[in-house]
Amino acid sequence: MPEVSNAEWQAMMARIETLEAEAEIRRLQARYMFLCDTPLPEFGIKEDVKRIDAIMALYSEEAVWEGVGDYYDNQFGRLEGAAAIRRHFENFWGQKRDPELLLNVHYLTSEQIHVSGDSAEGQWVHCQPWIFSDGSSLLRSSRLNNAFRREPDGCWRITRTRTENVFVAPLKEGWASDFAKTSVLMREA
Repeated sequence: MPEVSNAEWQAMMARIETLEAEAEIRRLQARYMFLCDTPLPEFGIKEDVKRIDAIMALYSEEAVWEGVGDYYDNQFGRLEGAAAIRRHFENFWGQKRDPELLLNVHYLTSEQIHVSGDSAEGQWVHCQPWIFSDGSSLLRSSRLNNAFRREPDGCWRITRTRTENVFVAPLKEGWASDFAKTSVLMREA
């Protein structure tokens, strides 16, 4: 086996650290979307406050959550800090909705992750179908431009969630004939 120079070793280690950071950020973003799905597929989380706690564990204390662009500026605005972001999720899940949200699933595509030391940015396109108890449905698509930081504990956290509307499309009633009322995916066997 050929001998590896110190510079080659350092370059290889830097590449491995970048790949590990990308993988962690990918899991972090996917976990966030997973926790926002309805019905919630996370086994053991039945109360909205526990869902919100799990989501907030993904964010840094000074994180920003914002909707940008013509459609999302007025719908979401800009929230600064973990307390404001928590209130946003409490308002979403803490209210009885009429019509009730029966299904909301997030699909992530077009991933780009750019790591620079202990910070990173990631871009995705996501689509999500929504089905409501009154039979109405829609399909939403957004672009995400999020930021992340490796915290002193070594964990990556979200420092910015920025979402921009691509489109909202009403769907015909009955377009989805079968869908789960509850998720048992993560249930212990």
